[in-house]
Amino acid sequence: MATGSVSPRRADTRRNHERILAVAAESLTCSGEVSFNAIAKKAGVGVGTVYRHFPTPESLILAVYEREVRHLVEVVDDLLRRHPPDRAFRIWVVDHLAHYMMSKRGLADALRRATSARNELPAHAYQSLVAAVATLLRANIEAGTVRADLAPETLVRGLGGLLYLQPDEDWQAQTKELLDLLWRGMRAD
Repeated sequence: MATGSVSPRRADTRRNHERILAVAAESLTCSGEVSFNAIAKKAGVGVGTVYRHFPTPESLILAVYEREVRHLVEVVDDLLRRHPPDRAFRIWVVDHLAHYMMSKRGLADALRRATSARNELPAHAYQSLVAAVATLLRANIEAGTVRADLAPETLVRGLGGLLYLQPDEDWQAQTKELLDLLWRGMRAD
């Protein structure tokens, strides 16, 4: 085997892992429930494979959450390449962050149950979101569109207002209103 190549078995394991996560994310979005049997069937793997990757429902729920957060973080650089920083920030908040929050209510409920014993979300997921906001904030500071004294953690707290939006209401308009309010406080004078 050449250096850098991946064995077919290892590649198959990664594909199974990703399929399980994708199916679980879809299941959690719809119902907020985890059924290893249903997930295995829809992912095209045996239930033992699901248990090998995720020994408990809590471990699967946390892995889905971390995968979804990773997607939110990874889109930031692409948005900044394609749009001016202020537009990239708005697109990220409305089309990615708020959309994620509205479409993942079942995941949020499952996550609350999965973390109730420890009463905390994985710290690195929160830190990843703060880093994504910091990247967007830094680009806007460099462009002169926002004040230079802003802390990304403060902005994340402000965006926490998105938690009060409801999927059956006009959450896009409400997100834009919240964002306009935040932006007025962030704007460079």
